[in-house]
Amino acid sequence: MELDWTTLAWIAGLTFVYIFGLVEGRIKGYRKRKAEEEQEKKTESPPQAETVTVDDPGILRLKNEDGAFALDLDGNRVNPISLLPEQRKRLIEVLNILRPWLEGGSASVSPSPTATQASSFQPQSTPSLQTQSRSASVEPASPPPPTAAPQVNPPKPAVIPVEDRPAAPAHSIVTQIDTVLQARLAGTPLEERGIFLTQSPEGGVIVYVGLTRYNGMDEVPDPEIKAAIRGAIVEWENKYTPGL
Repeated sequence: MELDWTTLAWIAGLTFVYIFGLVEGRIKGYRKRKAEEEQEKKTESPPQAETVTVDDPGILRLKNEDGAFALDLDGNRVNPISLLPEQRKRLIEVLNILRPWLEGGSASVSPSPTATQASSFQPQSTPSLQTQSRSASVEPASPPPPTAAPQVNPPKPAVIPVEDRPAAPAHSIVTQIDTVLQARLAGTPLEERGIFLTQSPEGGVIVYVGLTRYNGMDEVPDPEIKAAIRGAIVEWENKYTPGL
C-alpha cells in the first residue's frame, strides 16, 4: 500500500509538534529551576565576616621563644641585659603596680585631706598714733623717739603631721624611696614644706607637698621638689637594685 503525500505531511507535522513540545517543556523546566535557584540565593544570609584577632602585648609581656626569654615593655621589645634609664624606671613602675598583689592585696590608705593652699598671712597694721593736745608751755615738747617696727616672721606652710600621714606598706618600694627622700630633705629649706611619698590603692605613687596632693611626680609644679624626688629614686636604685 502506497502512502500519498497528504498522509506523509500529516505524519511529519505531528512529529514536528511532538518534538517542539518536548523541547519547549525542557526549556521551561530549566528556566523555572534557574529562577528558584536565584530566589534561594537571595534569601540566604550573607556570609559571616571572620574576626581577626590582633595581638595586644599589653604593658608587660614575657615570652619563651625557642628556649630564650624575650621581654616586651609597653608593646616594644627591650633588651633586659642593657636597659636604658627610662626603660629601667618604667619597669620599676610596673613592678610597683604588681607589688601589692604579691604582698596579698592592696594596702588600705586613710582618706587624704582636701588639698588646700595655705592661706596668705597679712599682718595687722599698727594703729596710728593719735596726737594729744598739750597744755601751753614755754618750751614745745620734744617729739617721741622713733620706735623700731616689729619684725614679722613669714608664716610656716601648713603641713600634715608625721603621725597623721597616710602610710604605705612597710616594705613597699614607695616606703623605701620615701625613707631615702626624708633623709635627703633633712636640714634643707625643703624640710619645712611637708614633702613625703605614699602609695595609692592601685599601687601608684602619691606626692604630698604640705596639704596638696599630686597623683604622680610629673604633676608637681615645683622643679626643686621634682629634682629632690628624682635624686631619692636614683639613690634608691643604686642601693637596692645595683646593676639593673
